[in-house]
Amino acid sequence: MSKIVSNQFVQEIKTLLQSARDKVYKNINEIMTKTYFEIGKRIVKEEQKGQIIENPKDLIKEPYVLEFLGLEEKSHYSENELEQKLIDKLEHFLLELGRGFTFVARQKRFSFDEEHFRVDLVFYNRLLRCFVLIDLKIGKLKHQDLGQMMMYVNYFDRFEKTEDENPTIGIILCKDKNETLVELTLPKDSQIFASKYQTVLPNKEELKKLLETKESDFEE
Repeated sequence: MSKIVSNQFVQEIKTLLQSARDKVYKNINEIMTKTYFEIGKRIVKEEQKGQIIENPKDLIKEPYVLEFLGLEEKSHYSENELEQKLIDKLEHFLLELGRGFTFVARQKRFSFDEEHFRVDLVFYNRLLRCFVLIDLKIGKLKHQDLGQMMMYVNYFDRFEKTEDENPTIGIILCKDKNETLVELTLPKDSQIFASKYQTVLPNKEELKKLLETKESDFEE
């Protein structure tokens, strides 16, 4: 009987040790991932000469990292839930967007010809002096999404912005996109951008590729 108890005891100790090792490895991975990500952010900052915003492209990130929302990468959630999470964590989202952003409205409604439309999120950028519209798509980007955003931007340019303000910018945050589809759908001088988002930090392999790309660009 004592031998059986002894074997169980040894197995429990092994389990506890393995659990402790797993937790240590997990913490190390999280710390290293965040460190690599911060290094990448600083490379981008240096590239942009202190985050100097000169044109709309300087505002757009690829991807936007929404880790602060607490949504797992493979969990199911709706666009409304994603929008609510962003509003709940608005301060964090403004930091992720970048410099000069102020929040204007959620589900901004406008109407014409007895039809009603709503923009998910409306911001204003003080540095570029223009409205920034954000539409959320939890799936892959479709050409209809781009057409919808073009209509939103046109409406704001014609009826919301003043003469001394710059043209409205539209950003579609999507889980995935086809670059060719975006290029063929949008005019070359478009103020509309499609950018992917992710709800967790990149893994080490993704970060390594990102850093290699940024380092190469930086050296050039």
